Amino acid sequence: MPAKLAAQLPYTLRLPHRQSTSAVFASPHSGDFYPADFVAQAVLPLDVLRSSEDAFVDRFLAVEGAPVLTARYPRAFVDLNRSADDLDPAVIAGAVGRANARIAAGLGVIPRVVSGGRAIYRGKLSQAEAAGRLATVWHPYHACLRALLDETRAAFGEAILFDFHSMPSEAIEITGPLRPEIVIGDRYGASASARVIGAALAAFEAEGFRVARNAPFAGAYIAQTYGQPDQGVHVLQIEIDRALYMDQRTIRPLPEFDAFAQRIAAVIAGLADIGRKPARLAAE
Repeated sequence: MPAKLAAQLPYTLRLPHRQSTSAVFASPHSGDFYPADFVAQAVLPLDVLRSSEDAFVDRFLAVEGAPVLTARYPRAFVDLNRSADDLDPAVIAGAVGRANARIAAGLGVIPRVVSGGRAIYRGKLSQAEAAGRLATVWHPYHACLRALLDETRAAFGEAILFDFHSMPSEAIEITGPLRPEIVIGDRYGASASARVIGAALAAFEAEGFRVARNAPFAGAYIAQTYGQPDQGVHVLQIEIDRALYMDQRTIRPLPEFDAFAQRIAAVIAGLADIGRKPARLAAE
């Protein structure tokens, strides 16, 4: 049966008529609503701003019996896979945030750059504007995600979040000629149990994908914050090579897009099935 659609800014939440799995699917970087004032502020054209977007990933996330949460605003506007405290003083006037490698690279919660280190703005944003973006985009998305995971764990005894992303091909070229097509990040076993990790790897490998674990992406804020397997919440960050389904220069689907989408649909069905087998039975 078709899912009920609940569209609320700044995210889209698709809820099944009846949730039949502890699996939850999300895509925090596929948002493609670029506010006109943001585009006017930026010194980069829209096609360059979109280079940080996980374009089309949200189209893959449809499965019977599982909720799906997708972002509506783009990563270049607010990065939902960063802490709200990851404030970059180089782009937010007077910001006081904790120093880390992501902020130093210009990839804080309000990014300073898009892919390739290209600066988004000519000057700095005010603290009021930064706070407004967080209040409008970041906090509602994470409140929804937290509620989904809490409600799912209460209903099923566990929650498994599959957080879908895409990776530019150049990010994995360093891995050699047999570069992975899929990278599953579990923060080296900290964000999900061995049972969930193993079953997810098997689901991708069953469809013929080359899969790597934690290299070069081990999982960022969402996996680190929500992944608490000892508390019954598992999180896997799933990265897909963009070259498999899109032209990375023009940000358009390849002719092979539909065939690839069918392969991913089979994987997602397998991931949902992981949540249909209670953990206590899987351990027996």
